[in-house]
Amino acid sequence: MVLACASSESQAGDVHWNQFRGPNGSGVVNVFNPPIKFDPEKPAWNTPIPPAHSSPVVWADRVFLTGVDEGRLATLSLDARTGKILWKRLAPKVELARTHRASSNAASTPCADAERVWVYFGSYGLICYDHDGEEQWTKSIPTPQSMYGMSTSPILHEGKLILLLDNDRNLKGSRLSQSKLIALNSKTGERVWETARPYSRSSWSTPVIWKHDKGIEIAVLGNGRAYGYDASSGEERWYVNGFSRETIAVPVIGNGRLHLSASRQGGWGDSEVDPLPFWNAVLPFDTNKDGRIGRDEMSKDFTVPFRPELPIGHPGFGMPLPADPKRRKQRQHALFNWRDTNRDGFWTKEEFMTDMKVGRGQPNLAAINSGGRGNITESHGAWNLRRGIPEVPSPIFHENRVYLIRAGGILTCVKAEDGEIVYRERMGAPGQYSASPVIARDHLYLVSDRGTLTVIKAGDAFEVVHQTKLGIPVSGTPALDGVTIYIRTREGLLAFR
Repeated sequence: MVLACASSESQAGDVHWNQFRGPNGSGVVNVFNPPIKFDPEKPAWNTPIPPAHSSPVVWADRVFLTGVDEGRLATLSLDARTGKILWKRLAPKVELARTHRASSNAASTPCADAERVWVYFGSYGLICYDHDGEEQWTKSIPTPQSMYGMSTSPILHEGKLILLLDNDRNLKGSRLSQSKLIALNSKTGERVWETARPYSRSSWSTPVIWKHDKGIEIAVLGNGRAYGYDASSGEERWYVNGFSRETIAVPVIGNGRLHLSASRQGGWGDSEVDPLPFWNAVLPFDTNKDGRIGRDEMSKDFTVPFRPELPIGHPGFGMPLPADPKRRKQRQHALFNWRDTNRDGFWTKEEFMTDMKVGRGQPNLAAINSGGRGNITESHGAWNLRRGIPEVPSPIFHENRVYLIRAGGILTCVKAEDGEIVYRERMGAPGQYSASPVIARDHLYLVSDRGTLTVIKAGDAFEVVHQTKLGIPVSGTPALDGVTIYIRTREGLLAFR
């Protein structure tokens, strides 16, 4: 028994949660042993930190994360044992880029190895520190144009720092975009290679390394299309079509296949959308209660709903609106005209629900076989699923199953062999989900934006092992180490062990 425990601790010590979603973005470390039941009143520690949406990473006894501290971009290191802030470093002072109100100027997660930590801020670029907070190098990068702000995170591979820079801005004198994938020498910041992505626009995913019997590739999910690149040279090898304009999830690997996930634009997870919840979400604008929405009933927060489970006025509720009052009113009138099909100055239930059935793109969880070249959408596609697809959280692969968590607290378990749904259940924890699931000890850990933490037993049977309310909104994907789960809230970093 003692030998078994020692072996387990040794294995855990060899694995580090060193990037977004841990080892290669998988979200899974079964040799880790965090708790499966929690008392929110009794964390191991709770350290106040500057707000942000980046997630923590862990290397040995150090936790690294970023934040925005009184208007300055900041990197922090904490003692994993005590939560004590060991150091905080401010990036060069820059004008912060515009972001969606539901995002942050520090939304990209750091990555680390045994000696260094690398951070990316969309408003500045890349900075490398050693574990004691001494700056090693910096690289200023022009801020890509993005609808919601940058959230892609850097990753490491064989001495190279890989960063996806998708961009809505065109090349000078061209209709092609400035998007690119870059690889830098991780020790010096010098460029190793750079690959143009001229047909790609803003996206919010992070690449993964796909090792298979035909080679090593960098898999990137972008708007409308996923790509594979040679990990040594950056040369494009393949692409897969069939994804929506807004791609956020990290690709995941399992049983030699690549799994790529993107909801329909607007966050809808099913190809057949039930329009009734969306109509019910706009009914509060019907102030005279005549069953219609009149043009004169448009209030300050009037918009087309994307996520009916969120309250009116929440930045993620519907189509984004300009802050400037004049432009805001112009946008609202344009949105109203969009669904007022008979131009009588009213939205009726019939007009609204008919228009809701016309969408942009299809939700898609695609399983892709390795070894392809060129367009492999048909030739290497194993299966597709178009139900229960999350908007923000990434899928997670574990023991021949793929799990998906989406808004409303709906968890879907899928057979990895053929895409057949094993179960689709409500966890009893409604609301929006931005944090991706993680797995340890054969248990899924899922956290809602509201701060409800749910633990589910992995397997074909749906079983809620534990559920608790942290009492504060959560703003990042949890990180794990040998005995601890770290959860970033709106106010600080919690550790439970």
